[in-house]
Amino acid sequence: MGDQGSIEKTQVLELKKKGFSLTWEMTGKGVILSVIALAVMLFLCIYGKTNVLYGIGAGLLIFLLLCIRVELPKNANLLWIPLLLGFSAWMSVKLVQFMLLEEELRTKISTNHFRLNVLCALLLYLILLGISAKTDFACIVSHGFWMLLAATNYFVYQLRGNEFSMADLKAASTGFSVASKYQFVVEERFVFAVILSIIYMVAASRIRISFQKKWLGRVLVLSLFVLGVLWFAKKTENTVVESWEQKGTYRNGYLMNFVLGIRDSIITAPEGYSEETIAGLENQYLPVDETGKAEDPTIIVIMNESFADLSVLSGGDMTTTEEVMPFYDSLDENIVKGYALSSVFGAKTPDSEWEYLTGNSMAFLPSGSVPYQQYMSGDDYSLVRFLSNRGYTCKSVHPYLATGWSRDKVYPGLGFTESLFLDDFDQSNLMREYVSDQQMYEKIVEMYEAKSREEKLFVMGITMQNHGGYGDNYENFTNTVALEGYYFPDVNQYLSLIHESDKALEYLITYFEQVEEPVEIVFFGDHQPSLNSTFYRTQNGRGLSGLTLSQLEDLFKVPFFIWTNYESESRDVELTSLNYLSTMTLEQAGMELPPYHQFLKELQQVIPAMNARAFYSASERRFLHYEDATEADRQWLEKYNILQYNNMFDGDRSQVFFPKSHLDFFQEE
Repeated sequence: MGDQGSIEKTQVLELKKKGFSLTWEMTGKGVILSVIALAVMLFLCIYGKTNVLYGIGAGLLIFLLLCIRVELPKNANLLWIPLLLGFSAWMSVKLVQFMLLEEELRTKISTNHFRLNVLCALLLYLILLGISAKTDFACIVSHGFWMLLAATNYFVYQLRGNEFSMADLKAASTGFSVASKYQFVVEERFVFAVILSIIYMVAASRIRISFQKKWLGRVLVLSLFVLGVLWFAKKTENTVVESWEQKGTYRNGYLMNFVLGIRDSIITAPEGYSEETIAGLENQYLPVDETGKAEDPTIIVIMNESFADLSVLSGGDMTTTEEVMPFYDSLDENIVKGYALSSVFGAKTPDSEWEYLTGNSMAFLPSGSVPYQQYMSGDDYSLVRFLSNRGYTCKSVHPYLATGWSRDKVYPGLGFTESLFLDDFDQSNLMREYVSDQQMYEKIVEMYEAKSREEKLFVMGITMQNHGGYGDNYENFTNTVALEGYYFPDVNQYLSLIHESDKALEYLITYFEQVEEPVEIVFFGDHQPSLNSTFYRTQNGRGLSGLTLSQLEDLFKVPFFIWTNYESESRDVELTSLNYLSTMTLEQAGMELPPYHQFLKELQQVIPAMNARAFYSASERRFLHYEDATEADRQWLEKYNILQYNNMFDGDRSQVFFPKSHLDFFQEE
């Protein structure tokens, strides 16, 4: 051939027999794509510290594949298409599972659930084939989507120790804003999965299977898709998504668990929900005239980022080179103090914030939800709105991005009239890369000193100092506390940060001890940190998987206290939960409880603590999954679920439990 032909296409071999065609051709485009693929393979191997021979071999194989084109006979569709799609779906699931970081998550899936994962993957192949009538398009796009999902989960799991769910898509902007603070590791399994995926997609692009009659083929494929969806829905009807227990993946398989999360994002009214039921509850909890009193205290609430007592994991046996939070431990006067259950671990701070401010519980929402980004109406009933109607000026302080978890949009709807974010702070003296607790508390003191004597102030502060990860070294931060008997750099950094939080807390309490006006300070952690997985095994003997329910709940315990600078009842609380803390805040402040908080106070006597995965039964004296509740406990949980649904999702919400304005309510009467 001439020079022009050698550049454009060089055909060396073409075999045809009974509709089957195998063609060997080398094109300029194929050569360019091969070079790009080889560069990608080598980059992955070098970055992932994998033998570069794998990359070179993969690059050569891709080059060979790009030189081959296979066309199958049209009359063999009924044989080749099912084989190709079935194999493709099987391989997608295998690689998705292969990319999971925890061995237990990769190996514990049952054979039946693995098949359902394959069916789930196959459904995407079928719908794309039905639309395009092109097998190469369906295979490349479908497999590419599943692998993109697996890769996203791979990095998200490294970030927070929990799997990526559908609800995380709405939190993507916040995730990107903090992801740069973490160190991500690309392991060999990730490199192998990407290499195999690229090889597969190149191979799929070289196989052409066409329908004899496109309209008939599309009807057949789309019919199979509908039947597959119905079968999948039937088989997974009672399958529970438990991704935040890290059991969802090894019980269900990651791909199916993700899809079931989409199913669970649709909120329906709970059983027994009706206007009559709401009216019956309203009659039990009549409104009280809460116009406010002159002696109402200033209320300062601190939700401290990742503030936790890690000794709860080992039953108090953890020893450190020095006390981690000596000031916190010394507080014993005019204080309600103990542990509370959070619904999240290692991430999803706003869920804890939401439970505190609204009195609602994540127990009745799909796993992985972020109410701030999914369910806020813009006029939401909350502690903030109640206090605002009582005459309080309500402000929030969060030394990070205003857009984080959509707080700039959510806070006005909750009732805050002023919010301070990162740009309102001096950022020249950060701790690691965040504004310190001390700086934030100084800002709160400034806000207090700036108010008039008659003004009643409520401040909600959300710290950032202790935000993960804890693996980097910083010139502006030196560890001062270490775990004895083990060496975990991230644990030591975390403990040292908590030690600094304790010092800042001493500053805050000491300042308000000297104030003559009544002040109440509420303090709690949002969740425990996500640390080295081996550390957890040293503390509880099992790590993060295979735990008993009681051990699992230990991962969600955070310290809290409600302190006053005036004489008040002191007591220890063995265990409560964040959804009850706003009720306890009002009680300790000496305020008469509004109807919803009256209900929560009664509920707390029956169910002292609860979170997204289980509850503690006072009658049974143990943790129970919600489906295992006794009849008496179940009735209270159903009432709670009904009221929460009315609050969040019913456009005609109860004006007894969730009035837009307490003052307007009584004026209308």
